[in-house]
Amino acid sequence: MPPEGHQAAAGSRLDRWVDTYAARTRGMTASEIRALFAVASRPEVVSLAGGMPFLSALPLDVVGNALARLVAERGTVALQYGSGQGDPGLREKILDVMAPQQVDAHPDDIVVTTGSQQALDLVTRIFVDPGDVVVAEAPSYVGALGVFRSYQADVVHVPLDDDGLIPAALEETLARLTREGRRVKLLYTVPNHHNPAGVTLSAERRPQIVEIAKRYGVLVLEDDPYGLLGFEGDPLPSMHSLNPEGVIYLGSFSKTFAPGFRVGWAVAPHAVREKLVLASESAILCPSSFSQLAVATYLETHDWKHQVGVFRELYRERSVATLDALADMLPAARWTTPKGGFYVWVTLPEGLDATAMLPRAVTERVAYVPGTAFYADGQGRQNLRLSYCYPTSERIREGVRRLAGVVEAELELLETFGGPGVPTGLASGPGGRRQVQSPSPDLT
Repeated sequence: MPPEGHQAAAGSRLDRWVDTYAARTRGMTASEIRALFAVASRPEVVSLAGGMPFLSALPLDVVGNALARLVAERGTVALQYGSGQGDPGLREKILDVMAPQQVDAHPDDIVVTTGSQQALDLVTRIFVDPGDVVVAEAPSYVGALGVFRSYQADVVHVPLDDDGLIPAALEETLARLTREGRRVKLLYTVPNHHNPAGVTLSAERRPQIVEIAKRYGVLVLEDDPYGLLGFEGDPLPSMHSLNPEGVIYLGSFSKTFAPGFRVGWAVAPHAVREKLVLASESAILCPSSFSQLAVATYLETHDWKHQVGVFRELYRERSVATLDALADMLPAARWTTPKGGFYVWVTLPEGLDATAMLPRAVTERVAYVPGTAFYADGQGRQNLRLSYCYPTSERIREGVRRLAGVVEAELELLETFGGPGVPTGLASGPGGRRQVQSPSPDLT
């Protein structure tokens, strides 16, 4: 019998604990990307969905030999507990990795995490209370939206165009939220080779965005997994370089080395860094010593800059294949033109719904991610994300051919039976520029 005054949870036939979960679990939903992996991994399906690096381009024999030496020579350290902040030697090497983005930091400013996804979680945990506002680009990285949702944040979107986050729209949004008396804790942005939009925040806009955030007292969370993967020229200076006390910079080895090691990091002001370490220790005690030393060994013994160059050229060729295929086979759609990274953001012809169209696409053996996955408020039905990092150029072209056939069939159905128009998620802005629309005030 339960203690007097305590009622046992009734539960349900499917889950006896349904009435006892914490309120924050109500925001936990399965990622649309994760749901696709089971289907997209079938060999007959051309997957333009997941952002998986092309690991076959790595010198796996070199990596394997380095790991063998690591275990033979430093196994008792690599397989042991480590520091909650991360291995000091790796933190030193991370400074070199961030140098092209002009992130000026000390090894003590760095907290190593289990992928940058954990860094996102830790920053949100230490800053966001239920009901606080996180301002994020529209569209935005689905993994970040899941984190914000899990901590019961209210996500307010700000539009993008071909040059990234729009400063005037950010100013307008922060001013409105201030008038409404709402607490804005974070501005979340992926400035380089955006996931999912594929655009890059211009050099001219970066200081404007940093200044606006500073003026409104909003901490910037700069997520930069793709910064080294630009197709031409050097990376643009990070937002962190413009205001180190007002920007937390997140990095990752998942896209430039291998995601299986799950090594990322955060660069944060001193007081914030201390709280990040405490939060990390309470969650995992310490990041994997083996993974950290494996990455450090790779950086030390291999020409990692050359390897990044190999990846850049490979992804550049595949992005060109994607854009050429879209121009040849899907001219009725519109899309962004990436300068690096993994993704192209596509706007379907008026009236089509990428989410509703997905089952037909999978039946035709092509997979993508519907645009609704990248919004917190239901936008994006007319959009989809194509990822070109994993398939070969030939497979990409075949995948776009299949997608074009699905779109053509959907348009024929629409013409035959009609249907309600779908709001545009990527519309032409002033001067014909593509612009990802923000939600109307009654939806934020």
